[in-house]
Amino acid sequence: MSDRIPRDSDNDYSEVMAKTRRDFAADKTSSKLDHIGHYSVDPATTAGNIENFIGVAQVPLGLIGPLRVNGEHASGDFYVPMATSEGTLIASYNRGARLLRDSGGVKVTVVDDAMQRAPVFVFNDAREARDFGLWVEQNVEEIAAQAETTTSSGKLRNIEQYAAARMRYLRFNFTTGDAAGQNMVGKATFIACEWIMKTYPGIQRYMLSGAMDTDKKHSQINTLHSRGKRVVAEVLIPGELLEKTMGVTAEVLFKARQINQVGSFMAGSSSTGAHAANGIAAVFIATGQDAANVAESSSSIIFADVDKAGNYYLSITLPSLIVATYGGGTGLPTQQECLDMLGCNGAGKVHKLAEIIGATVLAGEVSLMSAVLAGDWVTSHDALGRNR
Repeated sequence: MSDRIPRDSDNDYSEVMAKTRRDFAADKTSSKLDHIGHYSVDPATTAGNIENFIGVAQVPLGLIGPLRVNGEHASGDFYVPMATSEGTLIASYNRGARLLRDSGGVKVTVVDDAMQRAPVFVFNDAREARDFGLWVEQNVEEIAAQAETTTSSGKLRNIEQYAAARMRYLRFNFTTGDAAGQNMVGKATFIACEWIMKTYPGIQRYMLSGAMDTDKKHSQINTLHSRGKRVVAEVLIPGELLEKTMGVTAEVLFKARQINQVGSFMAGSSSTGAHAANGIAAVFIATGQDAANVAESSSSIIFADVDKAGNYYLSITLPSLIVATYGGGTGLPTQQECLDMLGCNGAGKVHKLAEIIGATVLAGEVSLMSAVLAGDWVTSHDALGRNR
């Protein structure tokens, strides 16, 4: 048998080819692939999502809720599907959802929305690069017109500029409708850059990405300027309810938050929260988001306060939540079912999904922070997190 993975140039997304590749993998690795080959998905529906399809990785899917969301796009009680293999995670988020619901729900706001591509242009010296920057400012409308010829939903909102050495970094900010938009803005920016190269003299060369768009890695520029959706989720929890449900007082939880802020600072963490990545990853996998975007999306800023009446205010800001309700993995059958559960399958639903995810993350934050202080963090994992 050849070492090359089998492919069919005419019809590679079929059960015949999936089985051929499973047999190939089983032979080459001496493995049994009984579970990988059991699925209800038509292989043809995976075209555009994966290559060399052999089957599915079945991740357990759980449910939390009802989670009450008081958003501008998501309003009401939601049952949130979360895909994970970490025991206690669903139980913890569900406990947090109950506390937030009993507190009146989570107020969630999408405060910014932009996806970037950041080309860099190279000149003979810094003065030429500076002059180019002035020209860009004067020609933003024409640059936008060129970029938008490639897309019906992407709109160039603005162009940030950054100077270094003889280079000018441009950070194109697009709104992208219901799509996450990385590929969309890449194509649009390419067309704009090609027009710039033909129109403006003296450019030595350019690169479509100078790495200031920070695809799939955290960056400080995202924390300050946003990437994807910038979402703020906040709640005011009655002190008595917090102590009754979580076994900790508002004062103790607030003091622990101050200590954690210092620890996060000393560690150089991209997040001052407890574990935003857990909730985001679980909802991302369930709803067909690009899982690698968790690297950016899980960056978070926690703020807490206690009022004179002893009520606990908690908020989380997600400055770079990258989500979609159209395109990519959102079109796969099981992921569409999960989006249907949230009422987020279809046009005009991306901000609704962002608000639900923001509320979900807040539920996980208050639950874990309370568990650590109440002493049931380890015991809950012992009880629910072992299967061997």
